[in-house]
Amino acid sequence: MVNGKQIIAGFFLAGSVQLTAVELPLEKIQLPAGFSITIFAEGLEDARQMAMGDEGVLFVGSRKIGNVYAVIDSDGDYQADVSYVIDSGLSMPSGLAFREGALYVGAVNRILRYENIEQRLDDPPQPVVVSDAFPSDTHHGWKYLGFGPDGMLYVPVGAPCNICDESGYASIKRMRVDGTGIEDYALGVRNSVGFTWHPDSEELWFTDNGRDLMGDEIPSCELNHAPRPGMHFGYPYCHQGDLPDPEFGQGKVCQDYVAPVVKLGPHVAPLGLKFYTGNQFPADYHKQLFITEHGSWNRTQKIGYRIKLVRFDADGKFASQEVFASGWLQDQDSWGRPNDILMLDDGSMLVSDDKAAVIYRISYQDPAAQIPSS
Repeated sequence: MVNGKQIIAGFFLAGSVQLTAVELPLEKIQLPAGFSITIFAEGLEDARQMAMGDEGVLFVGSRKIGNVYAVIDSDGDYQADVSYVIDSGLSMPSGLAFREGALYVGAVNRILRYENIEQRLDDPPQPVVVSDAFPSDTHHGWKYLGFGPDGMLYVPVGAPCNICDESGYASIKRMRVDGTGIEDYALGVRNSVGFTWHPDSEELWFTDNGRDLMGDEIPSCELNHAPRPGMHFGYPYCHQGDLPDPEFGQGKVCQDYVAPVVKLGPHVAPLGLKFYTGNQFPADYHKQLFITEHGSWNRTQKIGYRIKLVRFDADGKFASQEVFASGWLQDQDSWGRPNDILMLDDGSMLVSDDKAAVIYRISYQDPAAQIPSS
């Protein structure tokens, strides 16, 4: 106890603490020319999805630790000064979304709402239960939240297993802001922990983590496109668009399901993703897609632990994929795991890391405009 307040992971519960820089080997991160990476916030144990409030407060969820954080950069220098734990002891509160002054938190079977939260960081309100109608399974039960262009709240429900065929799971659902009208939007989705909407078409794009125990090289994790409700993406019958499951694929035809737009690689564990809509990065990044790869957990040779860039052509068709940022994996030992992406108003990019317990900021300055040091 400090001044009567409990300290959890370096933060005052329902209070604040000043932040200091943490030492991490950022020099190992490889980025394209002109890009740099710095630490925006540290000490955020198990940092997962991020959501920005209307008044500039950054909210961060967690999974195992059970905390929801609020982070403030009070002087605008892109280094957070103060952080709060606005709630703790929750069941995997990894998914966050912000709307009309309220923070929505996905905690396995419950969606919680914290009203007027940016004005109450020192004295957070008790959450309102928006819905408790989701399964309570913790296996792939952690959430990722987002309000779509239709005003609905989208919530994934992962399969409660590595591979199984259970009704009511393996989907992305949506509901009204008051928790009513829950319906399936996308089916056959094993474990999506990231989705976003295209800035022009407003159509849904999401990542999906492929099944385990079929070997190191199969199946691939996926980037999928769901322009309309009711599409089925194959799980548990077919993986990566062309690979029948050895147990559940008998009698099924992969062509009956929607194939991924991009095969991202076997066991790379893609999570958060965002289209770039800012003006800071070079023009050829505009409306291209960044994806965090959390990294494999049981592959003989680890893979992932990086940020991918998926490029589209002028017609919006997939053109290529490339590694944008890497270096969190060194000689099969990882010191960080990228998790979620959020774009700032100045065009720079925040990336959460649940292993290093930090939020990074990736920014760009034209190398030709940089003044050489004397």
